[in-house]
Amino acid sequence: MSPTNRTVVVTGIGATTPLGGDAASTWEGLIAGKSGVKPLEQDWAADQAVRIAAPVAVEPTEVIPRPQARRLDRSAQFALIAAQEAWKDAGFEAKAGEDPNVDPDRLGAVVASGIGGVTTLLDQYDVLKEKGVRRVSPHTVPMLMPNGPSANVGLLVGARAGVHTPVSACASGAEAIGYAIEMIRTGRADVVVAGGTEAAIHPLPIAAFGNMMAMSKNNDDPQGASRPYDVARDGFVLGEGAGVIVLESAEHAAKRGARVYAEAVGQGISADAHDIVQPEPEGRGISQALQNLLDRNDLDPAEIVHVNAHATSTPAGDIAELKALRKVFGDDADHMAVSATKSMTGHLLGGAGGVETVATVLALYHRVAPPTINVENLDPEAEANADVIRGEARKLPVEGRIAALNDSFGFGGHNVVLAFRSV
Repeated sequence: MSPTNRTVVVTGIGATTPLGGDAASTWEGLIAGKSGVKPLEQDWAADQAVRIAAPVAVEPTEVIPRPQARRLDRSAQFALIAAQEAWKDAGFEAKAGEDPNVDPDRLGAVVASGIGGVTTLLDQYDVLKEKGVRRVSPHTVPMLMPNGPSANVGLLVGARAGVHTPVSACASGAEAIGYAIEMIRTGRADVVVAGGTEAAIHPLPIAAFGNMMAMSKNNDDPQGASRPYDVARDGFVLGEGAGVIVLESAEHAAKRGARVYAEAVGQGISADAHDIVQPEPEGRGISQALQNLLDRNDLDPAEIVHVNAHATSTPAGDIAELKALRKVFGDDADHMAVSATKSMTGHLLGGAGGVETVATVLALYHRVAPPTINVENLDPEAEANADVIRGEARKLPVEGRIAALNDSFGFGGHNVVLAFRSV
């Protein structure tokens, strides 16, 4: 097989999310239909119109030594925790150069964030105003820069083939994984650590999203606030955390006897060219990304049995995505079981594609798909266009090869669709 068309596989997964401090507990929460949304308890939340969010279940300082944590933005802390888990899960015992199973010159890292070190930036500006110039941390710039998480993951594993940071709002994590797949396919790397992270539960982002009417204000029912496809949906709930996977060429994974979760089939990308925040209402850009996925990759629509939808719980976006699936796949969409896991984790912005890729890969590996919770009254347009999993997790076909999609879309009109297949 030529180095420009190599098969790519997933050999490691890691996560820290509102449902758990690792991939296993996150998966357990997803399958159980557990919500990670809570009331905000910080003093600053009292004046906010939105007083709910989905914070991580395990604080990073319980995992990372405090001296190290003080030099990292919260988004980088999440990325390191997820990357450490994924790296170990893939069977690597040490960083590249120390582990004989990986060459540092053939190892990459691609970790995205939609907003980056926003908490560091805003907190250190408060320090500057309140305490003066000399009290500003000398670590501020490396902490706030959007490539900070990826750079720190690259240092963690010893990556020298390239360290990259796509920034495409809520599509960032998925775009990072798509970029990583292409790094391996084209021969730039044999192994890439990839995913997304976000830490934006802070008064300014909460106020800004709230004022633009993008977030749910269902403060009296936090766990029921994120309700994709329900007629009463009124916006997303902000979450935080990270999801990271280890990707390898199939040849490299086989040579070292690695356990393989799934094949990473490829990506489809497009842009709406419609509005900076509003999705194109008929899902034309999404349709183009889906068609791009089919045109550029060896994927039979009949294989696709599951879709981890972007589905943020916004009135317009949820339906546009399902219309696109129906437009591209036609009757094949009838056998695609759709999960909206943001109903449980909230919306992790640039981290969403990473966490939802972990969920998609595990759905194929275990052949069971998570439910969409809080759908009390299914939107008729959703019912007409898709098979939305509600109430309980659903078993996927147990025989033969099956495939699944992970959709991610972001402000600016960014559309990224990732495809994975069982092995």
